[in-house]
Amino acid sequence: SRSRCSSAREARCQRPHDSEVALAGGTLSDRCLHPPRIVDTMQVTSSVPRKKTRQISVGDVKVGGDAPITIQSMTITKTADVEGTLQQIYALAAAGADIVRCTCNEIEAAEGLAQIVPRSPVPIIADIHHQYKMAMAAMEAGVDGLRLNPGNIRKPEHIKIVAAEAKDRNLPIRIGVNAGSLDPKLYEKYGGATPEAMVESAMTEIAYFDEVGFDLIKISVKASSVPLMVDAYRMLSEVTDHPLHLGVTEAGPPPAGLIKATAGIATLLLEGIGDTIRYSLTADPVQEAKAGRQLLEALGLRERKNIDLIACPSCGRAEVDVIKVANEAMEAFGERKLPLQVAVMGCVVNGPGEARDADIGIAAGNKRGHLFIKGQNVAVVPEDEMVDQLVEWAEFINEHGIDAALERADLDKARREAEKDRAKLLEEQGDDANAAGEKIVEIRRKA
Repeated sequence: SRSRCSSAREARCQRPHDSEVALAGGTLSDRCLHPPRIVDTMQVTSSVPRKKTRQISVGDVKVGGDAPITIQSMTITKTADVEGTLQQIYALAAAGADIVRCTCNEIEAAEGLAQIVPRSPVPIIADIHHQYKMAMAAMEAGVDGLRLNPGNIRKPEHIKIVAAEAKDRNLPIRIGVNAGSLDPKLYEKYGGATPEAMVESAMTEIAYFDEVGFDLIKISVKASSVPLMVDAYRMLSEVTDHPLHLGVTEAGPPPAGLIKATAGIATLLLEGIGDTIRYSLTADPVQEAKAGRQLLEALGLRERKNIDLIACPSCGRAEVDVIKVANEAMEAFGERKLPLQVAVMGCVVNGPGEARDADIGIAAGNKRGHLFIKGQNVAVVPEDEMVDQLVEWAEFINEHGIDAALERADLDKARREAEKDRAKLLEEQGDDANAAGEKIVEIRRKA
């Protein structure tokens, strides 16, 4: 499972190599991070040579180097709405997102992150604008990374405070340059938003990070203009070997937004530039994750070999060893090549709701397994039969469809049994099984 505490992060290997990479803004030591778990359902099959970049870890997802190109998206819920945000995160994970970003624009959002992070199936990045203190609060909440906009957090002392804290926590930061929000001095210097202005913004931020010895960095230089975005990334790729996050910002609604984003992202990927991508669409963010997945598969950069299994990271409510059950499920599905999204959840309290976009899933509760299809409870089985029943129902869905599977089920009985087990767990564990309240108190104290 993904460790959330800073002490676990600090335990990872982090030893400087002898070599250093020369950058326009100074020299930054190359670092070796202890490699985290790789998603074994994906592999790189493209013959397009990729530009060699450093590798960082966002939670347990590797970005850069020889790691598969990852897919990102961003929630559009209020982060303070914990349950609504978690449902969207699970939907994004089921759609193919490897990393999800949430806004952290107020103290209530940071408090929400303290409850969201331990229950998320994928690493969570906090999106920070204007207020550096929100970055500090987000780190206290346990996020896996930050996105800072150098165009609106401009005081060097604030930037370095955040970078120093991120260094202590072994936490990566994305320098998120946007053509529409550069430092006014750069607009004046270059006569507007130009590739040169965007790259200078990124390199200036790197120089501030370098002053405190921080180099767990990825960079984006996004614009709503495809030619500007492409030129900026090409220029940036020539002056740094930090991993690059690709995207066309404010691409708009589909289908035009899909075309714009694909034009920019695919052009760069086919030139070997880019380590992680995000479609920025005026639409349900699930469409962003699906578009990213489809693009990478079309370019031969990602391949699904089996089911798309998502699992919660395990938390205070978990009634089973989620890692063990997830591994048993992967082994049981073997090479069946069922094109389904399958969820393994630790508890029946949150599981079916959070993973309601999965085709089928199993959640534990009161020594029983609760099978659900598209968020609806369909059957209750003994705990030791959970995996076998999961496979059997998945095969039925693959052959007959979801509607037939729902008709097969005694939905009323399954719903009653699930409610009974939810009530029992809530009575035993209380409302805050993950002790998020303690983090919230600390966030408020330091705000």
